[in-house]
Amino acid sequence: MSMITERPVSDSAGQPPVRTVVEGSVAPRRDVRAVVRAYVALTKPRIVELLLVTTVPAMMLAADGLPSLWLVAVVLVGGSLAAGAASVINCYIDRDIDQVMRRTKRRPLPAHTVSPRSALIFGLTLAVVSVALMAVFTNLLAAGLTLAAIVYYDLIYTLWLKRTTAANTFWGGACGAAPVLIGWAAVTGSLAPAAWALFGVVFFWQMPHFYPLAMKYKDDYARAGIPMLPVVASTRRVNAEILIFTWLTVLTSLAVWPLGMSLVYGLPTLVVGGVLVVEAHKLARRAASGQAVKPMRLFHWSTTYLTIVFAAVALDALL
Repeated sequence: MSMITERPVSDSAGQPPVRTVVEGSVAPRRDVRAVVRAYVALTKPRIVELLLVTTVPAMMLAADGLPSLWLVAVVLVGGSLAAGAASVINCYIDRDIDQVMRRTKRRPLPAHTVSPRSALIFGLTLAVVSVALMAVFTNLLAAGLTLAAIVYYDLIYTLWLKRTTAANTFWGGACGAAPVLIGWAAVTGSLAPAAWALFGVVFFWQMPHFYPLAMKYKDDYARAGIPMLPVVASTRRVNAEILIFTWLTVLTSLAVWPLGMSLVYGLPTLVVGGVLVVEAHKLARRAASGQAVKPMRLFHWSTTYLTIVFAAVALDALL
């Protein structure tokens, strides 16, 4: 980045000095707010928000009602920091990929708003603080799961699986589903069948959620050399997997119903599950008939689906 400074220069007519910009001397003063926004962007706040949508309802179900507000606050802060840490380190590792993808080239590292070293220090600091908070104020199981989720996402998924196998989304699904287990463990210090069932819902959900996004940005991933399933497999294969995992998501969510849940959970879950299945089949039919597909419709609906299912979990726990 060019460094600039200003120096006064007098003209030949004896007029007062004017100020000109000369490159190569002093770094420009950066907008502090822009830098703060860049660091926040590294944490991928929208992903953090989605993870927390699953955490609090899981805690409420584990507590069979409303858990301690102090505990909820600790888990929300610790979970947000952990998810943010994982995302920041992910951005650090993927900076070579991000700079060649249209979808990601404006992120802070490719845009040179934040240096790689600063990003790494920031991410590691968030990770240490998040695990420490969970260890001190919840329990060792919750803290251990938090640490494991960060390590798995950054070292196993981002550094290895994402770059080497088309099954990366499947194996990476454990990271996105981990907050359910962390929230449950923070309340009870253990993991019950219902916790694992909710984990399964989020785990399977990630394929019908992310594959449509990967379909839309197929060329971007291909340019970066990332073997996402839509890049290396036929459209028919991708849609087949979307259908399989959509059905598994819905069936797993219904399997939660007999684990102490009532109609308050069951009916909304049945309805939105039906809509999710219909949308997945519509996408497959359009692709099979050669029509223009709109994968982002399923992507956005899958987000709505997960939100409603976990809102039903929370409402059932309260009632």
